[in-house]
Amino acid sequence: MKLHFKQIVIVIFSIFVSCSADQSDSENTTVPPATTPPTTEVPTTPISSSIKYLALGDSYTIGQSVCETCRYPEQLKTKLQTIYPETAFSLKIIAQTGWSTSDLISAINTQNPDSNYDLVTLLIGVNNQYQHQDFSVYEKEFPQLLNKAIALAKGDNKNVIVLSIPDYAYTPFTKNYTDENRMKISNELNNYNSFAERYCITKNVAFISITDITRQGLNNPSLVASDGLHPSEQAYKMFVERMLPKVKMVLQD
Repeated sequence: MKLHFKQIVIVIFSIFVSCSADQSDSENTTVPPATTPPTTEVPTTPISSSIKYLALGDSYTIGQSVCETCRYPEQLKTKLQTIYPETAFSLKIIAQTGWSTSDLISAINTQNPDSNYDLVTLLIGVNNQYQHQDFSVYEKEFPQLLNKAIALAKGDNKNVIVLSIPDYAYTPFTKNYTDENRMKISNELNNYNSFAERYCITKNVAFISITDITRQGLNNPSLVASDGLHPSEQAYKMFVERMLPKVKMVLQD
């Protein structure tokens, strides 16, 4: 079939217009840019502008035979100040070498500290064992101390952290002890620590065991202070490292 010239022109024109329209539509179509899902930032809970810390205990808290800034409460305060530079930290220590649970209760009652501490730590009991007191004394007085610590921590059990009792059987102090005597010390301290941990669980209070650190004392002399009995600055640093995750949770609640 033959097409007239005029018909051919119309067909060609129609094809041209159609192609031009397709090209124009293609050029005007906006392709949405690739999008990246928004980053979900984990919110960091700001802590108070000032934090009050109370450390309760005995020689292990006061830092017998180490420098003042070497004891674990001071190291913890310094570490927290580094982590939270915009927060002012204050520290009060109620502790003395040789104190048993009875001595600490008496000192707290005498000093009568305010009940507004943001963090309270408690480490007590070694002198009950060392002085050969009946275990029933600890069973009675540790709960009293823990409940007092909670009261001093604004009545909030989540603001309290209890540390286990170090094991002095693994220090040069006991070098003249028989293996049987060393084992007796460790077993008795295990009993103290087990009781404390169980009671902490009933009160929903954090219990952090650091006893295993001190049981490296004979193999690692750097963990023992110059007196051959108490933990060294390095050992206290390890205490703080173990405590720190829980302490940060306390401060950010």
